[in-house]
Amino acid sequence: MEASHNVPEQQEQQQELQQDQQEQQDPERKPRRRGRTTLIVAAAALLGLVGGSAVAFKIQADRPPTPLPPLAQQRLSYPAEPLAKGAGRAPLSVKDDSRLRTDGDLRKLLVARPKGAHESELPIYEKGPIPYDHWLSTDEYATEFRDDASLFTEITAAGIRRIAAAGWMQGHRMTGVRLVQFRAGTEMGAADMFQGQADYMAESKYGAGNGGTAVKGSGNARYYLFPVDNEPGYMPSYEARALGWRGDVMVDIVIFDTRPISKKDIRTLAERQLERL
Repeated sequence: MEASHNVPEQQEQQQELQQDQQEQQDPERKPRRRGRTTLIVAAAALLGLVGGSAVAFKIQADRPPTPLPPLAQQRLSYPAEPLAKGAGRAPLSVKDDSRLRTDGDLRKLLVARPKGAHESELPIYEKGPIPYDHWLSTDEYATEFRDDASLFTEITAAGIRRIAAAGWMQGHRMTGVRLVQFRAGTEMGAADMFQGQADYMAESKYGAGNGGTAVKGSGNARYYLFPVDNEPGYMPSYEARALGWRGDVMVDIVIFDTRPISKKDIRTLAERQLERL
């Protein structure tokens, strides 16, 4: 019986050996298909896995359930009655939380114009906008800069929120104030905007040509006096600028005049505006 069973297997092995020799002699022959032996072995292994899983499931199902451990906090306790009025923690005041001040109407934080001055009917900057109801849109604010497209992209990515604006005239003197607010987040929008402007102020081409003077007690604000601009055919032009930031708001103040601007004028205006923030 064993010999009769071994004969077909020996014949099959001889046939496979002959096919291997023919393939080695003829390299251009197509590769032969995978033999059914692999499929049979794979099917047998699958049946073994399925059978083993079924037996394990049956054993687990016959076992008694294991109770779960108790929770660390079995029951939450709540007060039987609400706290009496005034018994809870008092909310932060505006003094302790500056966000309460800047989250309101930002225009109310604009420094008041001095006596004798009137609201400007002209733009502060050439080709710049005139604020509508003391607001500037993001693109309007960007037009006040030389590279308006680049600035628009930068402040939009930094999460700019809104710009409150004021401008007034007193004789030939023109003053502009901008409160640029950024959304709260990981980006330090107001601080980065301030630093970006302060970095180029020391340059002589577009800046004041000097590092400015610190506003005492402000922590970061500085004010700058520009060299006089004497262009033939025009009256002399004097300029001063102040920069600073508080929380999520950057302060930008400019003064233009046909007469010299004192340090006291720009410093006092910057101090008054920063105090309101």
